[in-house]
Amino acid sequence: MKPRFRRTRAVRPFHAPALIAGAIVLAACGTEADDATAPAPSARAEIGHIHGVAMDPADASVYVAAHFGVFKIESPGRVSRVGPNRQDTMGFAIVGPGTFVASGHPAEADAKKGAPPHLGLIRSTDAGQTWTTVSEAGEADFHALQQAGQTLYAYDSQTRRVRHSSDGGRSWTLGERLAVNDLGAYKDRPEEVYAATPEGLRKSDDSGGTFEAVSDAPVLTHVDVVDGKTLIGVAPDGRIHVKAGDVGWQRLGRLPDGQAAAFTAVGSRHLLAGTEDGSVYESRDGGRTFDVLYGAR
Repeated sequence: MKPRFRRTRAVRPFHAPALIAGAIVLAACGTEADDATAPAPSARAEIGHIHGVAMDPADASVYVAAHFGVFKIESPGRVSRVGPNRQDTMGFAIVGPGTFVASGHPAEADAKKGAPPHLGLIRSTDAGQTWTTVSEAGEADFHALQQAGQTLYAYDSQTRRVRHSSDGGRSWTLGERLAVNDLGAYKDRPEEVYAATPEGLRKSDDSGGTFEAVSDAPVLTHVDVVDGKTLIGVAPDGRIHVKAGDVGWQRLGRLPDGQAAAFTAVGSRHLLAGTEDGSVYESRDGGRTFDVLYGAR
């Protein structure tokens, strides 16, 4: 986005509400890997479920947030672990050069030492090498984070409420309670936020205080806003849907592996998506076609 940078989750076949609900539940499971790098054939075992994918504007590197930490894509066959952290990294968003925000759960070793089950909001200013707690440690489990100008939006799976912050997440204003898989917003209209929900796409014009259904929209598991006027989303079957201004929704290409586990629109033509099998795909033509950045294909 702007280029804009952010976040994501995953789903099951073919009843749309159940798909998105499954996406929210599919959060954290598996065992910790010992290797610092993950070759493509064992992507799922090494990095765990993908929860987020985004591009750092500092150097255009693509990062994956997953069950066993944050990884940088080096080639279609290799990712490298970023820093020593192995936390279950959720709600991942890149909000500026080298600046990441996330949430999730502690690594298994830390949990055994008594770490609280929810990380709250954490932030890194060195591209994921180190993290500091900003707020809500032990309380909030943010499954979606979205920056829009000076406003940071979040969806907390524990309270099922959308919230927003104007001070980087140190304090929060609570919004509507609803089931959310993904949030989309843009810097030019920070009070306008979209939510992908099991009931369909919903829109708020009051910073998440209240939401109304977007009547003409398809059911989406993920949504982003780019250029201030273009909505780009992914349907439960991996189909890309785009709405530019007052033009109706267009059905474009489809992710090679179907279901999206994470999605980010870097711009109107540059899209990133992670799938359930641990692969990451990139589109440079607005979602008409996709190439492999990392994974099995």
